[in-house]
Amino acid sequence: MPVTCVYGMQWGDEGKGRIVDLLAAESDFVVRYQGGANAGHTVIVGEEKYVLHLLPSGAIQPATINVIGNGVVVDPWVLIEEIDELAGRGISLDGRLLISDRAHVVLPHHKTMDQALEALRGADALGTTSRGIGPAYGDKFRRAGMRVADLLKPHRYEDLLQANTGAWNAILDKAGLDPIDVASVIEETRAVGERLRPYAADVTTILLEAWKAGRPILAEGAQGFGLDVDHGSYPFVTSSTTGPAGVSAGTGLPPRALDRVVGIVKAYTTRVGAGPFPTKDTGPAGVHLAKAGHEFGATTGRPRDCGWFDAVLARRAAFTQGATSVCLMKLDCLSGMDEIKLCTAYELDGVRVDAPPAWAGDWERCEPVYESFAGWTEDIGGARRFEDLPATAQTYVRRIQEILETPVEVISVGAERERFIPLVEGIPVGV
Repeated sequence: MPVTCVYGMQWGDEGKGRIVDLLAAESDFVVRYQGGANAGHTVIVGEEKYVLHLLPSGAIQPATINVIGNGVVVDPWVLIEEIDELAGRGISLDGRLLISDRAHVVLPHHKTMDQALEALRGADALGTTSRGIGPAYGDKFRRAGMRVADLLKPHRYEDLLQANTGAWNAILDKAGLDPIDVASVIEETRAVGERLRPYAADVTTILLEAWKAGRPILAEGAQGFGLDVDHGSYPFVTSSTTGPAGVSAGTGLPPRALDRVVGIVKAYTTRVGAGPFPTKDTGPAGVHLAKAGHEFGATTGRPRDCGWFDAVLARRAAFTQGATSVCLMKLDCLSGMDEIKLCTAYELDGVRVDAPPAWAGDWERCEPVYESFAGWTEDIGGARRFEDLPATAQTYVRRIQEILETPVEVISVGAERERFIPLVEGIPVGV
């Protein structure tokens, strides 16, 4: 397992942290390669629940080295809180955490600008997490950002802040918000820079040496394919490349290093915030899924909208990102439903559509084309083999595998670490 990528195939919240935690046990390195503190990965170990935003999900594994790659935008304050919280729970990251000195930094005014931009959009607000991710990436690409390397050189970040304050304050003024207090930001930033100094490193060199030595590396994506800045429901997307295409850019590992791509999907679909959601169900089924799946955002706490499995989105995610296998999460949440639906295509203005439209407005107007399946009443939380599942559940899972043309490698039947069915080679279709 030289380099494996785990990524979400829906609109985020698929359960990536759970699978990364499982795979981290056989990995020397776990690497976050994009996104920022707008992510929320939940890992449950026994009675303990860990919610991670910036730290890789391998942090819970005692021997894993955790890496924050250059493609991540790092909120130093959030990161320090996570480090301290784990330390308070007996998990030390000393010698086990590396932060790329090329990673860009989220500063306090990025969060304020996030709120300002949302306010200026009015009714067209995107529903961002207000974590400053978009403005930080914006500064990165207009070559006005601050990196971890700058954070470690006080004279450098002071010059950067002074040079860019005018552009930022113009936006804040238009939104009716207070201007940036540069002196205050400099003082706050100096303290967090010193806290992060022991973790900063040229992680690309470290990862390249590990890859050449054949050491197993696990790359962990945040958000999901539907939120990818290029392939998702633009403009209702995040500001980075969420799939395995982002691994090379966000770590420095060459594209040929990646040889295993594990896509994560829920057995149904959820979404937080604004944007298209063709299979959203606001009736009893959606209420059942929200309750059974405890569907609240790990980062925002906002309730997630719930609906049926959208195979149009998941198929696109599997094909374009080269998934070698799929992990199907939260199958247990469908227990107790008389009928289960699966969206295999859309209809747009009376025409069948087999791929997501480019324009979010068209995607919003798409009507799902459903296949229906009989449900099951059994509690499947104790299933550890595919054959232990009710026949109707087996049929449903086989159909998902067939549509995605990708083997299902794992089925999750509960939130706890041990509640899953390992399949490895996928489910024999037609058996």
